[in-house]
Amino acid sequence: MAFPERFSNLPDYAFPRLRALIDSHQPGGPPIAMTIGEPRHAQPDFVAEVLAAHVGEFGKYPPNDGTPELLEAIAAWVARRYGAALDPARQIMALNGTREGLFNAAVALCPETKRGARPMILTPNPFYQVYAVAALAVAAEPVYVPATAASGFLPDYTALPPEVLDRTAIAYLCSPSNPQGAVASAEYLADLMALAEKHDFRIFADECYSEIWRTAPPPGALQVAQAQGADPERVFVFHSLSKRSNLPGLRSGFVAGGPEGLARIKQLRNYAGAPLPLPLQRVAEHAWADEAHVEASRALYQEKFRLADKIFSGLQGYQRPEGGFFLWLPVPDAIGDGETAALKLWQETGVRVLPGAYLARDVNAENPGKGYIRVALVAPKDEMQRGLIQLRDCLYG
Repeated sequence: MAFPERFSNLPDYAFPRLRALIDSHQPGGPPIAMTIGEPRHAQPDFVAEVLAAHVGEFGKYPPNDGTPELLEAIAAWVARRYGAALDPARQIMALNGTREGLFNAAVALCPETKRGARPMILTPNPFYQVYAVAALAVAAEPVYVPATAASGFLPDYTALPPEVLDRTAIAYLCSPSNPQGAVASAEYLADLMALAEKHDFRIFADECYSEIWRTAPPPGALQVAQAQGADPERVFVFHSLSKRSNLPGLRSGFVAGGPEGLARIKQLRNYAGAPLPLPLQRVAEHAWADEAHVEASRALYQEKFRLADKIFSGLQGYQRPEGGFFLWLPVPDAIGDGETAALKLWQETGVRVLPGAYLARDVNAENPGKGYIRVALVAPKDEMQRGLIQLRDCLYG
């Protein structure tokens, strides 16, 4: 029986690869999980009350695009946060998790050809793995653009050859970036939009970590696009309550952008999507309208940032993340690569981290994540502090 070839070269997903690497070995101490980006701060107080009040709505089919109340709450948040005006009915769609949106937007909006050839989709490298799968699903050619220390841990799309840019249909960007925590400045975003206008491609801005920052709110793509009068069909942004509100199990986010593109994304959802159940949409309505729980969670992350800075003070190559909740730590040359470091750390301390290569792709026999490990700062503060100290003493002592 034949199987499709388009996904045949995908490596195993990051976490099964990690289990294959270390689970056959005994931990060197009480396990401390610092791998997955699953927030463990307290969820908002209103969640249980809102669910209880609307539990009967599990008996109804939910609206595909999102309830009017949810769409209006999202539009109001975008206006407060970014000063950008959106039509709730025409420029926003609720998502069943932003991974769905990041994938399906490519299916809905990537053309079959560009300049008479197979289209290209630009992806930072390392990156959130759904970007690459979306490109393969629409028969586009994924182009992995290094996001390394040399480029400020953001992809330098402006350095790509014109012939690549002319075939580009979509450019993914994550800011604050996963895994490095780099923030795209307003100038970076403006330059990218000018590039997209010149070469006629769309920008998919993954801003799921936008509300976890050190000193200043990261600028958003919609904010910059509206400030410079960009074509609204040029930029689509993706946001989530998973990180912002510590609600990864709610599976609630949104996509916003031009009305013509949103109409196509909604049409795909009508045929093949899975809308968020109504009681969960009611919780999301409240979450987007409330900032107090976000501010409290952000303060905890900022305290964790300060602890990490203190623990790794003086470590060569340590970069303070400006946003998100990961550390992107270089592996000492004496140890080797991220896989070796992750296995050593598990066997000697019980601290569990993710090899950076699992979040990247080899290009010209080079993997920009190979010499790094990703460390999630999601555990309670005391547990996180113990884990970071053990990590430092094991790998850098």
